Formats: sequence, structure tokens, C-alpha cells
Amino acid sequence: MGVIVRQSIKSTLINYLGSFIGFVTTFFIITRYLTPAEVGFARVFFDTAFLFASLAQLGTSASVMRYYPYFKNSEKKDHGFFFWTLLVPLVGFLLFLVVFFLFKGTFIHIFSKNASLLVDYYDYLVPMSFFLLYIAVFETNSNVLMRIAVPKFIREVLVRVLMILVYLLYGFKVISLRQFVIDYCVVYLIALVCNIIYQFKLKKVSLKPDMSIITPPLRKDFLFYTGFLVVSSVSGLITTSISSLAVSAKMNLDYAGILTVAGYIATIVEIPYRSLSAIASPNISIAIKNDDKQTANNLCQSVSLHQLLAGSLVFYVIWINIDVIYQILPNGDIYAAGKWAVLAICLYRLFNSVCGIGPSVLGYSRYYYLTLIFTILLTCSTFVFTLWWIPYWGIVGAAFATFVSFIIYYTSLLWVVKRKMAVTPFSFPQLKVVGLLLALFLLNAAWEYSLAPVFAKLPLQPFWCNILNRLSCTLLMLVIAIFAIYKMKISEQVNMLIRRGLKKTGISIEIGK
Repeated sequence: MGVIVRQSIKSTLINYLGSFIGFVTTFFIITRYLTPAEVGFARVFFDTAFLFASLAQLGTSASVMRYYPYFKNSEKKDHGFFFWTLLVPLVGFLLFLVVFFLFKGTFIHIFSKNASLLVDYYDYLVPMSFFLLYIAVFETNSNVLMRIAVPKFIREVLVRVLMILVYLLYGFKVISLRQFVIDYCVVYLIALVCNIIYQFKLKKVSLKPDMSIITPPLRKDFLFYTGFLVVSSVSGLITTSISSLAVSAKMNLDYAGILTVAGYIATIVEIPYRSLSAIASPNISIAIKNDDKQTANNLCQSVSLHQLLAGSLVFYVIWINIDVIYQILPNGDIYAAGKWAVLAICLYRLFNSVCGIGPSVLGYSRYYYLTLIFTILLTCSTFVFTLWWIPYWGIVGAAFATFVSFIIYYTSLLWVVKRKMAVTPFSFPQLKVVGLLLALFLLNAAWEYSLAPVFAKLPLQPFWCNILNRLSCTLLMLVIAIFAIYKMKISEQVNMLIRRGLKKTGISIEIGK
């Protein structure tokens, strides 16, 4: 796991750089120059295209992870494995086009009342879906080659920088809304081209398939697995998109925009998991193929622990500063309606990133078919809870519907993973992290009770008094957290990083202390 942690550091830094750019985009551009309805439209447009693209993959991302170990051979350029990773999604996209136009009338009926913008630009979802489809394919190919940094840079940095330009052009009325949608799609076309160029520069990819390695048993297993993934994806992907789509259809795009901003704030919690999971998944797949349950278990627990550690601290910083965040945000008084949605989404993303590696184990094993049962359970519960709670609690109800649904999903699924494979993402050090998080919230409450009134009396405007108060509290709490993490010996890998970081500043800590 030490290798995995080191390999993921570069990707994590890129993710956080991308998040900083996204922060600038959200806090200083989108919410200033776009209306909540336009923000909601951009988000729902992307979510819909992403949903279509993911369905058109025909499970390629998962099947690449599962079957790559069978083709892996550097001398023979993996027997032309990547030819199939391009062909299968193309077949899926052609099938998608048929479904896309068959259900156009139904789509218009659902969204014409409260989300007419989405109806107006329905046809633009086709090229957008195609670009997102193959971006995902090339990113997955890079993952199995253990080269994740550049694709991450393209997605997290390049795309965000280009989108800033598009948002500014629209915000300053240089381009129309129609041109905005076109440029929005072009940004992802550029990202796709960059991924293609990088993939072939690695010189590890061959598009000449070796048919001899495709044995009848392997072909049969692949076709069954792919068919299973298609059915499973229909359920799973609906779950990830149902909140924004339901809010758009049942309420309007203004509320979808408020939920979008809330979701972006909470997304930061999940960033470490993206890197750790991308690196760990191929290793878990190999361990499962070799029936090495101990290695798979160690990988799962390590990913889960480090994500809980990093995600908890990010969640803590977000929630103790949530009021200040909305004060800084342009038109924050409008978007503050999503405050409690932020809490629900943060909890869901933290829970998902801590437990999410568990389903990967089941998906790569011979028990993968069981994931369909749990995916259907997740989809049904999310659909029911969302439609049930939106009329009562609006966007907050939609956010909590997802959170509760994932608790039900992971509780049942991880029990099966433990029973069938003796693998679990949970470990004793995680209890230390939970205890530390609770202690930090108590310390924050004590600060608010004792020291916040002192900051309020400073000869500054109330806004700056509050900023100074929260900044001082956050920095102190993070120092306490890092010290506690080191002394509690929650993770030797993290302790090693702390020692290295302090050593660069001239501070040395002995290993035994």
C-alpha cells in the first residue's frame, strides 16, 4: 500500500489544484455572472450527458479492470487489449442513439414545464455524451497502466480552466446561450483529444487484437459480465443523477442551481478517494484474480482508513466554516438555502468514499452478480425517498434521500462481502478517527462559546471579524488534528508523510516519539 499511497500523491495534488480552480470558478464567476437557473441548467445538462455516456459504456470501465490481468503482457502489448476497450463502447453508443431518439418525447414531457432549457438543447446531449464516453474509456485505460496523473490533470485542471473562459465569455455577453452550450461541448472534445494523444504517447497501447487469447470460456464470461453490467448500470447511474434531475423536474432549475453549488462544496470531501481508488482498484483486481484475500483485505482497509482520515478533516473544515462560505459566495443569500443540503451531501460522500472500495471487491470476484441486487435496492430506495421527501423538504430532502439510501446499500452489501470473501473496509484505527472528529467538533463548540465573542469585539467590520475568527479557529484545529493523528499512530504512512513534511521545515521527529 505504501507504493499506492506514493503513486496517488501526485494525482491527489492535481485533484486539489483542480478543486481550487473550481473554487475560483464557483465563488467568483459562476455565482456572480450566471443566474441560479443557468447554473442549474449547466449542471443538469452535464449530469444527463454523463448518464447517457455511462450507459453507453456497456460496463467498459468495470470490465477493463476485471479482464486486463488476463491480457497483461508488456512484451506483446497486452495482446491488443485496448482495441476492445474502444470497440465495445462504440457499439454501446450506437445503441444509445436509438434509445435517445425513441424516448425524446418522454424526456420533453417530463422537463418541459420546469426545465425548458434542457428541452431546448436536448440534441446537444449527443456529442456531449460521446465525448464523455471516450474520456472515461481512455482514463480507465490509463488507470490499468498505472498512469493516472496526466488524465487527472486533463479532467481536473485543463477542463476547468477552459470552462472559466467559457463562463466569462457568456457572463460578459460575448457569446449567446446557444454558443455557450456549443463551447461547453467543445471543451470536452479538447479533453478527449488530449487523452488520446497521451494514451498513444505511452507506446504501451496496441490496437491490433490477438484473437488467439480470446478463448470460448473467456468470451462467454465477458459477454455474460457485460450484459450483467448493462442491467446493473441502468440502476446505479440513475441513482447518481436522480437528485438533480428530480429537483429540475419537480421544482425548477433555480433550485437545481442551489443544489449544484451545495454539491460542489461537498465534493471536496471525496477528492482523496478518487486517487486512492484509481490506483488501488487494479491491484485489488489482481489480488482477487489470484484469490489473495489477505492482500485484497489489506488494500481495502488501507484505502478506507486513509479516505476516512482525509475526508473527515475536509468535512470538518467545510462544516465549521459553512456560514462564512456562503457569506463569501456572490449572491450567497440565495445559495444559502442549500446549507443543510451541504451537510447531507458531505455525509453521503464521506460514507461513500470510506465504503466504496468494498463493492469493487465484489465486482471483481466471481460473486459480481450479487451487486445487481444491491444496486436495484439502492436505486429503488433513492427514487422512493427522493420523490417522497422533495415535497416536504425540497433540495434538502433530495440530498438526505441519497444519504439514507447509501447507508442501506452499504450496510447490506458489505455484510455480504464479509461473509463471502472475508474482506471488509473497516478496521480499528477508523474508530480513532471518528473519536478524533467528535473531539474536534467539541473543541470548535468551546471556541465559539469562549473566544468567538472576543473576535466580535475587534475594531473591524462584522464580516471581517467573523472571517478572522473562523480562520484562526480552523488553523488551530488543524494543528491539533495533525498532532493527534501522529501521536495516536493511526497510520504509519501518514506519520511518515508528517515527518517528511516537518523535516523540510527543519523540524525533526524521532520515529519512536
